Amino acid sequence: MTITQEVENSRNGQRESITEPLIRQRKASIHEESPQLEGNGNGGSMFMVFLSTFVAVCGSFDFGSCVGFSAPAQSGITSDLGLSLSEYSVFGSIGNIGAMVGAITSGKVSDYLGRKGAMRMSSIFCVVGWLAVYFAKGSVSLDIGRLCTGYGMGVLSYVVPIFIAEIAPKHLRGGLATLNQLMIVTGVSFTFIIGTLVSWRTLALIGVLPCCVLLVGLLVIPESPRWLAKVGQQKEFELSLRKLRGKDADISQETADIQDYLQTLEHLPKAQILDLFQRRYLVSLIVGVGLMVFQQFGGINGICFYVSHIFEAAGFPSALGTVIYACIQVPITGLGALLMDKAGRRPLLFVSASGLLGGCLLLATSFYMQAHEIFLEAVPTLALTGILTYVGSFSMGMGAVPWVIMSEVFPLNIKGTAGSLVTLVNWFGSWVVSFTFNFLMSWSSYGTFLLYAAVNLSAILFIAKMVPETKGRTLEEIQASMNRS
Repeated sequence: MTITQEVENSRNGQRESITEPLIRQRKASIHEESPQLEGNGNGGSMFMVFLSTFVAVCGSFDFGSCVGFSAPAQSGITSDLGLSLSEYSVFGSIGNIGAMVGAITSGKVSDYLGRKGAMRMSSIFCVVGWLAVYFAKGSVSLDIGRLCTGYGMGVLSYVVPIFIAEIAPKHLRGGLATLNQLMIVTGVSFTFIIGTLVSWRTLALIGVLPCCVLLVGLLVIPESPRWLAKVGQQKEFELSLRKLRGKDADISQETADIQDYLQTLEHLPKAQILDLFQRRYLVSLIVGVGLMVFQQFGGINGICFYVSHIFEAAGFPSALGTVIYACIQVPITGLGALLMDKAGRRPLLFVSASGLLGGCLLLATSFYMQAHEIFLEAVPTLALTGILTYVGSFSMGMGAVPWVIMSEVFPLNIKGTAGSLVTLVNWFGSWVVSFTFNFLMSWSSYGTFLLYAAVNLSAILFIAKMVPETKGRTLEEIQASMNRS
């Protein structure tokens, strides 16, 4: 199989067509993937893949703990340190600023230090941040700590799904990558619940624990073999792949596929941010950025950050509603992880976006009925149903699948730069939605959810038109097909 790559000459504008082998011609028997190649039936290899994934998603759990910390800690911090509402608002929102900085640098950091090095660095930032919050005597230390944990979140949100995608066999890649989102929502729910039982300082100290597990685990697990091959560490590449697939596994074809693909990439220039808009990368960029835009601007962080306020406005007990909200995320996200490599990415996205649309319409209806005093006794139940439909649908697909697809569609030579851009878009959207939600609710409560419903309807159309199915395909096969699009 071959692909034709156009290499642009920046000096004279001339283009020359270069045909490079993407995947070498092999005998048909070699092209048939053996169970041993993928690690099926090899306990040792699957153990290392699962262990490596567990270590990586400890970072995702801490990510969720950072996201969930500000809600249960608000009353304790404001009373203990005498912070005003505006000072606490700065503390709560500055994490997004740190995350945006982390997103900008995440691709370069993970390309330069490696996937393990990036996770190690971000976990150190999180440890420093949590300790700064724990020992805080005023707003300055709190804000510095939150900024540090935010930066760690920004890097982790990119590097964890990338690392998992690059180490996992293709038949498990989607399910394992979904564990990233599962552990994020588990961290959020855990922090919501534990935060009602312990002080805010103790809660900050608990946030250090997953970072410590991550730091220790990184000493044991192998580096991403694809990154090692990319930076020319051939011996380490083969050792890492052997460790992941098992000492008795036949890794010859997988090794050759990765090396052939990297050989093709050698003819492409090192990507800068403007290079992402070249025609050869445009489809991948539209898919990656588009999914993140619809994920965030569909309203998730407005609903997540202010769910208590929504319940209160609808006349439903906020404490009970928040606990139900926290508990429903984890099992449904787990179900999505199980279905990822069975149902496929596109079906999950369709079901999820449709559920988000339905949840927003239910919420809009409940607030419309409240505003016009129609069946007021039904408003709280309808609002609860809408929120549970929304969060359940988001947890099923739109929470995790965009990150999985982001880790799959970009070729290695632009993955760092593209990943930084996509992650930055995600965090920028998070900040915009969380910042504007209260203003929108003041304008029109039901109009707010109609606006989010329109975004989620657009997401359904976008998925149908642009998003490819990546289930059961190697990263090299996915990227070859994107080049042909």
